[in-house]
Amino acid sequence: MAAKSGLASRLYRGEAGLDVVGRRKLWFTVAGALILVAVLSFALRGFSLGIEFAGGNSFQVPASVGTLEQAELKVGDALGTAGGGAKVVTAQKVGGPGGDSYELRTTQLSAEQANAVKAEIAREFGIDPAQISGNQVSEAWGSQVTERALLGLVIFIALVMVYLILRFEWRMAVAAVSSLFMNLILTAGIYSLVGFEVTPSTIIGFLTILGFALYDVVVVFDKVQENTRGITANNNQTYGDAANLAINQSLMRSLNTSVVALLPVGGLLFIGAGLLGAGTLKDLGLVLFVGMAVAFLTSILLATPLLVLLKNYEPRIQAHNKRVLARRAALAGAEATGKGGARAETSDEPIDPEAAALAGAAPKVGARPAGKRPSGARGGRPAGGGGNRPGGAKRR
Repeated sequence: MAAKSGLASRLYRGEAGLDVVGRRKLWFTVAGALILVAVLSFALRGFSLGIEFAGGNSFQVPASVGTLEQAELKVGDALGTAGGGAKVVTAQKVGGPGGDSYELRTTQLSAEQANAVKAEIAREFGIDPAQISGNQVSEAWGSQVTERALLGLVIFIALVMVYLILRFEWRMAVAAVSSLFMNLILTAGIYSLVGFEVTPSTIIGFLTILGFALYDVVVVFDKVQENTRGITANNNQTYGDAANLAINQSLMRSLNTSVVALLPVGGLLFIGAGLLGAGTLKDLGLVLFVGMAVAFLTSILLATPLLVLLKNYEPRIQAHNKRVLARRAALAGAEATGKGGARAETSDEPIDPEAAALAGAAPKVGARPAGKRPSGARGGRPAGGGGNRPGGAKRR
């Protein structure tokens, strides 16, 4: 008995009262406000670009020199002395064949400044300059990565559109792709607002969360298609009701999938990058964690409500929704007048002629099809006019 009354069971039967589609105006308003905030952040704050995109230098020193904070502080002093005002952008611990080391990325330095800074870092730590490795990264490499990523995004979206149109229909394809773009915009907005560094690993993570977000949307849309198949043959549910039931039925599955996916990503981010200091995992883990969390919300609160909005413009669905609403109005009116005991003309409320016509045209549940009344011994009066009449002869 407890299992039957659980939340998952009540959601699947549509008894939990979670009305997502009915509140789509609220979700669209919130989504529009979040997009506005993200766009303003893009324009005003921009992004914190990594060395691969902004250009700069990197220096690697042995981890034996001290803690990461001490290494960052001494490299900062070396930059102030010989770097012409350059600053440390990021500092992280990395592993290698020769053991652990600290990688410190700085703003752009000339070749002469890089050599001078390297010598100053060696003097600060009291080690041989040969133990310090330095690299210079041009921003042109980051531009190439961005172009390849945009090309991959365009190809991915095109393939997704073709697949969804063949698998479902074009309205579902539009709703799903809109949800994907919303996911990208919100994730990028969080990166811009918080100031997370954008690296090539971040771009790879962006492309990865698109696949996860698409999977979540397809799961919900598959249930929507199942619930709305042949929906115009009955007058019990509008398209929005059936779609909302699909959200309720697939909500727990989507939630469980998202939680299971976020657990290893969270371990990658908080344990690998946070506790163990594997800085190379931080960029990838961060964008995956943020993007997957946003993907769950957009697939539930945006994709299906947008699909319902598009479907309600279809003439066939419009006519069906009117029939359902008219039938409900007629049933509500019958209950209000004592289950049909009073005539509708006695009501003070005006009757909509179109709704009344639609309600009259809608067959009642369990009613037999209208047809000719049968004739014969069982079907009413005989054709010859037999029966008991006043003054007529009685049958023996």
